[in-house]
Amino acid sequence: MNALRYENQNLSVVNMPKLSADGEAIVRVTLSGICNTDLEIARGYAGFEGTLGHEFVGVVESVSEARAPARAFSDLSKPSLTAPTPAGLPVWGPRVGLLTPGQRVVGEINAGCGACDLCRSGDSRHCPNRTVLGIVGRDGAHAEFLKLPVVNLLPLPDEISDNQAVFTEPLAAACGILERTSITKETRVAVIGDGKLGLLCAQVLGTTGARLVLFGKHRHKLAIVAQRGIETITIDKAKMRKREFDFVVEASGSPTGFDLALELLHPRGVLLLKSTFHGATKVDMARIVVDEISVVGSRCGRFAPALELLKTGAVDVESLISEEFALTDGVRAMERAADAGMLKVLLRP
Repeated sequence: MNALRYENQNLSVVNMPKLSADGEAIVRVTLSGICNTDLEIARGYAGFEGTLGHEFVGVVESVSEARAPARAFSDLSKPSLTAPTPAGLPVWGPRVGLLTPGQRVVGEINAGCGACDLCRSGDSRHCPNRTVLGIVGRDGAHAEFLKLPVVNLLPLPDEISDNQAVFTEPLAAACGILERTSITKETRVAVIGDGKLGLLCAQVLGTTGARLVLFGKHRHKLAIVAQRGIETITIDKAKMRKREFDFVVEASGSPTGFDLALELLHPRGVLLLKSTFHGATKVDMARIVVDEISVVGSRCGRFAPALELLKTGAVDVESLISEEFALTDGVRAMERAADAGMLKVLLRP
C-alpha cells in the first residue's frame, strides 16, 4: 500500500507491506486531511518517524477476532456543547452493536493501554503509554489503510459526507475548549488565528452565544465565519481592543500569538493555548503574574460534540477545503499545505 512517510528527515510516498490487524481493526482510508501538526512533524516536532496523518474518514476493511463493541451514534450525541462532561469521564452511554466491514467510520487518534487509571476512567487521551495516530508510536492516516483499536472507531451517520467527516478530529479539538473552561453568553471571547483551527474554534465558540471576536490576517478567511455572524478584525487593528477580553484562544500557530493574547486579556483573564509547533516560545511571566492570568492547555477533544455539529449543520467545514491531491502526490500536497493563505488540503488514496 502507498503511504506518506517522514523518515530520516525525508518526506516521501512509500510502498508499504499490507497491514497486520494484531487485534485491531483495519480501515481503508477514503480521505485524509493535512494538519499543521503534520507540517510541524516534518520540521522535527514530536520526534516522530513513520506514516503521517491523523484526520481521516474511511471504511472498515476488517475487524479482528479480538474486536470490541462499537459505540452507537445515539450515545455519542451526548453531552451537549454547553454542558460538557467533566474531563476524565466517558461521554458515551452503553456500547452497543459491532462494527462490520463496509461501515463508514472516523477514529479517535489516542490509543490507550486500557489498563491504567486514566484509561479505566475513560480518558485514554492522557494515558502515559498511549500511541497517537501519525504522531506518537503509531503509523497514521495518509495511507491507503490504517489500523486502530475498534473502540476508537465511530460509525458515521448518513447525514455527514466524507468531505465533512474528514474534519471530525480538528473540530473535536475545537470542541475540547468547552471541556476545559466555562463560557457563557456574557463571556467576552477572542480567538487569535484565521487558519483552519482558528476558524473551527470560532465557529464552536459561536454556538455558546458568547461575545466573540476572531482576529486574523486574511480577509478571505475571516469572511468564512463573518458569514455566520461572528465579528472579525484584522490583526493590525488588535491594539484597539487591548485588555478587553475575559477569555482568549491562541490558535495562530505562531509564537507571537502568545504575546498578542496577553495584550487582549484583562486582568484575571484566561488564556487557552491550542497551537502546537516546533520550537520554543518566550513567555512574559511577569505579565502573567501581575495580571493574574490563568493559562490553560487544550489538545484533543471528544468526537461526540463534533459529530453532532456536523450532523446538524451547525458549522461550515467545507468552505475550509482549499485543494485535494491524490495520495501519490502527497509530497506536493504537503508543500501546498505550507503555502501562505492555504486552508485544508486533502489527500485521496
